[in-house]
Amino acid sequence: MRGLFIAIFLFTCSFIPTHGQTDLSSCQAIRKGDTLILGNSLIQRTYLFQNGNLSSFALQDKRTGKKWVLANKNADFALPAKVGNPANGSFTVKPVAETSRTPAHLEAQVVVSLGDVWVKRVFRIYPNCPAIACDYYLKGRAPDWQQQVQQAYDLRNLESLATQKEGEANAVVLDRLALPGLHWRGKSVEFFDATDQNNTLVQEYTRLAYRQEVRLRGNLLFLDEVGTDTGIFWLKEAPVSGVQLAYPGFDFSLKFNEMRAAGIGIGPTDLRDDEWVRGYSLVLGVWLGGETGQLTALRSYQQNLRIRQPNRDEMILLNTWGDRGQDKNINEAFVLRELKLGEKLGITHFQLDDGWQQGKSANSAFQGGSFKDIWRKPNYWLPDPKKFPTGFSRIMEAGKKRGITLSTWFNPSVDSSFKYWDRDAQVMIDQYRHYGIRMWKIDGVRIADKQAEINFRKMLDTVMASTNGEAVFNLDVTAGRRFGYHYFYEYGNLFLENRYTDWGNYYPHFTLRNLWMLARYVPPQRLQIEFLNKWRNQDRYPQGDSFSPAHYPFDYLFAITMPAQPLAWMEARNLPPEAFAITGLINAYKKQWRAWHNGQLFPIGNEPSGTSWTGFQSISENQSVGYVLVFREQNKAGAAKMKLMNLLPGTYQFTHLMGQGKSFRMAVAADGAVSFALPQQMTFGFYQYERVK
Repeated sequence: MRGLFIAIFLFTCSFIPTHGQTDLSSCQAIRKGDTLILGNSLIQRTYLFQNGNLSSFALQDKRTGKKWVLANKNADFALPAKVGNPANGSFTVKPVAETSRTPAHLEAQVVVSLGDVWVKRVFRIYPNCPAIACDYYLKGRAPDWQQQVQQAYDLRNLESLATQKEGEANAVVLDRLALPGLHWRGKSVEFFDATDQNNTLVQEYTRLAYRQEVRLRGNLLFLDEVGTDTGIFWLKEAPVSGVQLAYPGFDFSLKFNEMRAAGIGIGPTDLRDDEWVRGYSLVLGVWLGGETGQLTALRSYQQNLRIRQPNRDEMILLNTWGDRGQDKNINEAFVLRELKLGEKLGITHFQLDDGWQQGKSANSAFQGGSFKDIWRKPNYWLPDPKKFPTGFSRIMEAGKKRGITLSTWFNPSVDSSFKYWDRDAQVMIDQYRHYGIRMWKIDGVRIADKQAEINFRKMLDTVMASTNGEAVFNLDVTAGRRFGYHYFYEYGNLFLENRYTDWGNYYPHFTLRNLWMLARYVPPQRLQIEFLNKWRNQDRYPQGDSFSPAHYPFDYLFAITMPAQPLAWMEARNLPPEAFAITGLINAYKKQWRAWHNGQLFPIGNEPSGTSWTGFQSISENQSVGYVLVFREQNKAGAAKMKLMNLLPGTYQFTHLMGQGKSFRMAVAADGAVSFALPQQMTFGFYQYERVK
């Protein structure tokens, strides 16, 4: 009777709307006896509770009724060490109210002890979302487990079940699915940051399940049952594979009747007796309808990770570091002039990069700079009085008059795994309180161990709490061991890449390609994408190089950034007068950016190569309306067909809003193919579409 009482109590709690905001009545977290059910109107997962040591036995896509009965013989979660029998299992559930960053959702917590190791799983269930997320925590003490992975070439012939098991990796298992049937195909997606070194940021791997374990790297795994139009996905919310902590060498494994997600980001020496240590998170979702179904299901989940507030999160940001002036030019007079020109250009935010502070960084153009022992210099993070005699007061006032929000660059002290995280947080809190600054570019981060990750998160959370959730962190992913594209998601946006005409490594089609490839799996609205002063450093590019930035119209360079958060990576004072002709385009973009970015944005057309027809589509909840941005690179064809996503068959009006091209009307068949025409190479067109019959 006690188990039944708990089930009824928790079921009742799951139906409580939070403060009149989002109705959570579709979200379920129910325990009845030894059965645990989690889900909402779109997905349901059923477990054996087993004293908190969960084992899945069913997964259902409630849209179609498709149900996979799972034959798990082992618990879903496992450590690569001998631990005790499960005990002290507990289950609690609570509705979580909407905040300025995260939507209302249901949280179900399952705790179990495995000998001296305690495991906590916190499930996040969002309404109308085809996925359930799980955050993992550990505490206590554990044997010094060793994750082992053998290569296929080192194994013997498979003549018995014993030799077959020799090839299985011994690693922390976050989740497992004993899926029925043998014909499963997996596509993993690996991501790469450290963009100072990398210029291909997405790599896909496709494998079939086999009797031997097939291991894959990546933050994403899509599973499809061959011959059907339905499937499952896992999203591992962690840094990119190459820099994950306690990494076992792979993220997912496929095998007949068992799929596994591996790697929690915690080693045995990271555990604490009296404090939960947060590991990586894992999201399980269901999809329907081919690749489009995969992508829209994933994006539906991602949209719940951070509420997009246009007044806080939309921006056209000017950062002068892109002209390689470094800290040589920055001072009050320089900033005031840039604000004046920025207003003329149409920017909304201005970022003071490295050089505003009294301390001299390792990136300084002058000798003697360092990031070491920052906190031995008490005035390091105060405005340089020689450059800013009134602090930031005058430039803040000027920015306010011009409708421009100011932001600063900040490099937390990396000493001893961010040991001084609280002092770092206080720098930003003081700027918020004294000047109203609420956005910071966070640079120079090295997450080398678990303590560094813990302290870095504490810094961000402290600033968030002190700013009432108004803070926006512009997280730099250009170098070092950092956060990737699926971790620390809730804190702001990503500064994606350093590209400079000074170094001859800014090519517009490279930038477009990186954005296009990431946008399939990462909301591009979260990325900051650069456009540069194309008139500078033309001699740094090979003569006759038709892909060099000087050959592109300036409005085309800005249009590349429109699916994302545009970054004017330049000193505005170095622009020629003709550059300011794009002000009309920027103003037109501002009129559309809310609706354009409110949709699910995906790439369309061919991968950018410099000679492709390519673009992006914004899909709204109402399938009858949306937006399309089309690019004709250096392609000889004056028109091209592109398949759009989620278009119902019918007649559509495409209204031209920006760039080149014309409005048109056409009948669209079930394949979603639409023909676009642009008059010249290196032009773009931006359209709003509507189904008219």
